[in-house]
Amino acid sequence: MDDSSPDGTGELADELAATDNRVHVLHRAVKAGLGAAYVAGFRWALQRGYDVVVEMDADGSHAPEDLPRMLAALAKETPTAADVVLGSRYVPGGRVVNWARYREWLSRGGNIYSRLALGVKIHDVTGGFRAYRREVLEQLDLSTVASQGYCFQVDLAWRSVRAGFTVVELPITFTEREQGQSKMNGAIVLEALWRVTVWGVQRRLPNLRRSSDSDSTSSTTQHSQL
Repeated sequence: MDDSSPDGTGELADELAATDNRVHVLHRAVKAGLGAAYVAGFRWALQRGYDVVVEMDADGSHAPEDLPRMLAALAKETPTAADVVLGSRYVPGGRVVNWARYREWLSRGGNIYSRLALGVKIHDVTGGFRAYRREVLEQLDLSTVASQGYCFQVDLAWRSVRAGFTVVELPITFTEREQGQSKMNGAIVLEALWRVTVWGVQRRLPNLRRSSDSDSTSSTTQHSQL
C-alpha cells in the first residue's frame, strides 16, 4: 500500500511486482494514515477470497519465521483454533531486541493502560504482527474504523474481543530496524491515549448508569419507608 510515499518505496514495490506475480501494489493519491491503509489492504484481500490476512512490518522487525506458528494457531482442525493471532512481545517467551529503553517503557505503559481501560486480557494489544481469519474482518464494520497510527491495532483487537472472537497471543521476538526511522511521534501517542480513554469511559457508562439507577431506587424506597 503506497500512500504517495516520497521516498520511492512505491516505485520499488512496482519493480518487485513486475517480476513476481505474488506481489501486488496499491497506490493511493493521498497519505491517509496507517489505519486507512490497513483497511484498504484488508478490503483488497477480502474481495479476492483470501481466507487469512496477515499484517506485519516489512523492515525486519517481525521475523517471517514466526508465520508458520501463527497460521497453525488458526487451523480449524485444532480444538483450540483461534480467530485472531497476535504476535506478542509481552507474554512469556516474547521479547524486544535493540530497542531504546524509553520506547519499551512507552510501549509497555501503553499496553498496560489499554488493558486496564478496556478490560481486555491481551498483553500486547498495540503490536502490529497479527493474523485474522476473513470471517473476523467481514463481521467487523471496517467502514467505522477511524483510528490512525498504532491506535488502529488497539481498535481492531478490542473490536475482535467484543465481537466474541477467540484472540490468542503467541510469543515473538521484535527486533528494532537497522535502517530507516520509526514513524512514532507525539501525535500518534496522543491519538492513542485519547481514543483509548474515550473507549474506556464509554465501556463504563452503562455500569455507571445502572449504579446510579440502583442508588435512586434505593433512595426512593427508603424515603417511602420514612
